[in-house]
Amino acid sequence: MSKFNTIQYKKWIGMLLSCCLLCQGCTDLSEEVFSEVLEKDYRPAERDLPYILAPVYASFRSLMFGWQGYFDLQEESADHIITPVRPNGWDDAGTYRRMHQHTWNAVQWQPYNTWQQAYASITKANLVIMQIEDGSLPLPADVGNAAIAELRAARALAYYLLLDNHGNVPIVTDYRDVSLPDQKNRKQLYEFVVNELQEVIPMLSEDVEPMYGRMNVWAARALLAKIFLNAEVYIGTPAWENVIEQTDIIINANKYRLDTDYKNVFSSTNHGSPEIIFAVPYDEVYGHGSQIHMKTLDPLSRLVYNMAAGPWGGNCAVPQFIDTYDADDQRLYDSWIQGPQYHATTGELVINYVKSVPGIGGDGTVAPSNAGYRIGKYEIKKGATNNLDNDYPMFRYADILMMKAEALLRTGKENAAAELVSAVRERAFRSNPEKAVVTGADLLKGSVYNYGWQDKDGTVSGTGGGDIRYGRFLDELGWEFTAEAHRRQDIIRFGVFQTKSWFNHNPHPNAISRTLFPIPNDELNKNPKLTQNPGY
Repeated sequence: MSKFNTIQYKKWIGMLLSCCLLCQGCTDLSEEVFSEVLEKDYRPAERDLPYILAPVYASFRSLMFGWQGYFDLQEESADHIITPVRPNGWDDAGTYRRMHQHTWNAVQWQPYNTWQQAYASITKANLVIMQIEDGSLPLPADVGNAAIAELRAARALAYYLLLDNHGNVPIVTDYRDVSLPDQKNRKQLYEFVVNELQEVIPMLSEDVEPMYGRMNVWAARALLAKIFLNAEVYIGTPAWENVIEQTDIIINANKYRLDTDYKNVFSSTNHGSPEIIFAVPYDEVYGHGSQIHMKTLDPLSRLVYNMAAGPWGGNCAVPQFIDTYDADDQRLYDSWIQGPQYHATTGELVINYVKSVPGIGGDGTVAPSNAGYRIGKYEIKKGATNNLDNDYPMFRYADILMMKAEALLRTGKENAAAELVSAVRERAFRSNPEKAVVTGADLLKGSVYNYGWQDKDGTVSGTGGGDIRYGRFLDELGWEFTAEAHRRQDIIRFGVFQTKSWFNHNPHPNAISRTLFPIPNDELNKNPKLTQNPGY
């Protein structure tokens, strides 16, 4: 997509809610000016579709990177990222410690933002569908049908996030229905989302650039593949052949490819990457919410990047995960800020980020300001504000290749899987191309992650990762997708979330209950038809 059109789209989703109601006209002022547009006089055309659909997508910004949103739930509860107590705070009444140690409960607020923002998108989708169906948005028939298909796909994406995080939730598809909705179990929700996607895929656009940040047919198929990838977790029955079917369709379409440079996929201009299939667009002016740099950088790093805001100095990498990287893997350096950091203008040493972190806190341990490598995957441009321009690539082509590879591996085709994994690794090992190549036998090995409890002096006591089935493939997922809100889902699928220790985390006594977050207590109070998830 051209930079001009992408920036336009970011402006649309960032500004629409404050300056343009769904039932009013958003008009190109160079063509025609209206002092007032009444609903009865509004005749939207196909060109108005992005304005009409934008509010549905806008909620995904807060959902993904908002405080205790999807990114935090997926990463803080997993084995790559931690938020230890710092000299400037970050205990937050034990919020991050509970996430790390899986001791959250139904009355704490960690899981609530994802729930609220997912249903915000669902409600907005239902509203616009109703307006199209009842004629208050009088779109031409073909445009209206295409819009409804896209809205259902976006709504399915929101329900997928609920399926993955909360499992047993209400399904609401009619904006007119004001009754309290019934709760559905996880299997019913899974079937609903799969059926929705399968029904709308034939009606979705195959365009790539004009559909940036929107659900086209390829984004819908990527989502469907992701759901099938986790089918055994969701409903107890694997669907590996379905994963292969959906990923093959995307691969054979030749619409996307691996970017030549890994960093491009996460740059401040990553809307131009040929690898991104579906992104949540952010903009430092018009689409706020991408603040990973604020949560991870020490306050002194503002001098390194000549920032217009002071970072907060919270999360960092789990040292055990950093130890899994091959020193020749460029992703180690592209994903993590490490070592000495220098003043943007004077060149003087500002801070030196070290790998070691003494503990999560709660026992008097305070991690030094420079403890832990920081998330640097998303480019922090010089002069950055407290909001970045970088879009969040929710589905990208490397994910398609790795989903297919996992399905092949789990169905006894490890050599074919290894070819795909090697292709993904190639750009990370340009300094040593031989290391890019893995074999099927490699993927059948256990993990190199040294799973176990870390003491304050950095020593680790535990069982390691050698006993994890397909553990080497899990390592590959970690190296490629770290800090992309993948990890909780991946380690649940491989059984690690439920069984392993890492850093200051031991498995919860009722570990299987932690694979779902609770139904927020406020929602239970609002709707007596809801029952709490098991284990809470």
